[in-house]
Amino acid sequence: MQDELTPHTERISGNPHLSGRMPPQGRKLPQEGEGACPAFGFLRGLHERASAVEFRFQGGNSVWFPYSWLGTWKFDPSEGLLIKFSGDLIYLVLIRGSNLDRMIEGSGIDLIRAGLQRHRVLFVREMSEADIAEIGDEGPTIDSIEIGEFESHEAIKEWLRTHAPAFCPPPE
Repeated sequence: MQDELTPHTERISGNPHLSGRMPPQGRKLPQEGEGACPAFGFLRGLHERASAVEFRFQGGNSVWFPYSWLGTWKFDPSEGLLIKFSGDLIYLVLIRGSNLDRMIEGSGIDLIRAGLQRHRVLFVREMSEADIAEIGDEGPTIDSIEIGEFESHEAIKEWLRTHAPAFCPPPE
C-alpha cells in the first residue's frame, strides 16, 4: 500500500508506463481498446486479457485457440516460434517470420513476451510477400503459419522432424 506522504510524482516515476513519457510525434496513444500492426493484433490495456488467439491464413481461413489450452512454446530467432496447445488433441502452431520478438514502436508490446505470454494477442496474420517487402526490417513479419494436430507423441515427433527439425527433441 502506498503511504500518504509520498508525492504523487514520485509514485508514478517508479512505474515507467505511468511516468508521462510522450509517444513518438508528441501524440498520445490510446490506453485501452485494440491495436494492430501488419503481423498481429493486440489489446492495449496493461491488465486486459484475451480469451483466445486467432491465426489468420492468406487464403482467408482462420483457426482460433483458447488461451486456456496454451502450453509450452519455443522461440528460435532463426527458425521461428513453436507453440503447443493442448485440448481435445495436441496442436502445434509453427510461426515463421522475422523480428518476431521486436517491440512495436510506441506500443510497449511485442508478439512473444508482452503479447502471447500475457494473453494480449488477438490474432496473428500470415502476410503476403508484398506486405513483408513494405515493412522491410522495421517490424515483425509473419512469413508462414503451419498448424498440426496430433493424437500421439510419435506423431508429434514425426511432424517436427519434417516441418521444424530445429525444434526436434534429441534422439533417445
